[in-house]
Amino acid sequence: MRLSRLGILVLISFSFLMGSGCGPYNRVMARKDLVDGSKAYKDRKFQEAEELFRSAAKRDPDGTTLEGRTAQLSLARTLHSMYIGKRENKSWAEQALAEYKKSLPQSLNDLATTKADYDKNPAGTQEQGRYLAALNAVDSTTSAIASLYDNLEQPDAAKDWLAAIAADAKYPETARARSYSALAGKFNTCANEVTDTEQTKKTIKKDGKDAFQFVKPQNPADFTKLKDCVDQGTKLVDQALTLEPDVVKNAASLDIKGTGVSDAQLAIYSEILKSFESVRSYRASLLIQAMRTAEMDGRTADSDKYKQDAETAKTKFKDLSDVVRNIQTEIDARTAAKEEAEKGANANKK
Repeated sequence: MRLSRLGILVLISFSFLMGSGCGPYNRVMARKDLVDGSKAYKDRKFQEAEELFRSAAKRDPDGTTLEGRTAQLSLARTLHSMYIGKRENKSWAEQALAEYKKSLPQSLNDLATTKADYDKNPAGTQEQGRYLAALNAVDSTTSAIASLYDNLEQPDAAKDWLAAIAADAKYPETARARSYSALAGKFNTCANEVTDTEQTKKTIKKDGKDAFQFVKPQNPADFTKLKDCVDQGTKLVDQALTLEPDVVKNAASLDIKGTGVSDAQLAIYSEILKSFESVRSYRASLLIQAMRTAEMDGRTADSDKYKQDAETAKTKFKDLSDVVRNIQTEIDARTAAKEEAEKGANANKK
């Protein structure tokens, strides 16, 4: 979960809401609660924010309006933040889980609608903003639910949740890739717990330099566990890689500095690319684990092949990571330029 994105979601939603005509009384009041709640959240007045978001959510408990859906998700994120600040209060985590799950079906509906509009008019500012808000809502919610299960010491529930999202085609590629990546990460850790020990990782001299030599663990069950973890983790990563959209495959050719590229479009690129950046990272890591496993088993040719494949995978990861970093640099530069322009405008008013 990326709680810092709450402001983005709310602000983008309101840029659309405030541009529309006046709605019924409840919608107007919900908007006010959301604006005030967003400010309280930004100021880390979480209990005040909770009350305001809960008030807004009560005005539309079924989430039939954008205000209602925004309130549900904002309430969930606020409860999550409160729990992070005071982890002994598990009731906040449980309430956050309930609110996240309540908001998710409507978030998926919003994503389907806004994605269709974005695909028809990818250069449209409103279409970009709405799609970004909906995509972030689904991505962050699915990740947050898994995180809360882990926090509540329910690892099986977290694993089942991630597996369900990863396999469900109604979720966006980004959410599915994140889930596959999270699951693969657990298997990569499992493998590393076997290969990265004093008993299995020996320092030797090779060509006059220190190098590592990997040997089988003394317990045969540990070696069996290692092979199983590498195999399952690799399968998960391979499944995630089949989901890579063209924007990821062609990331190096993206125009991120052009005057026609909006802030929202940059954020969309970042949201998508970061999801697959993690996948590529685990691809390289698991190939390294496979290399170590082959070396332990005396399969020198396989070990050499895995090493070569790992280097290729690391290059692909680095290439994508460079683009993600360049996008963030551009976002930061634009933010700084806007702040400087605002300072100059305020100075001229004095």
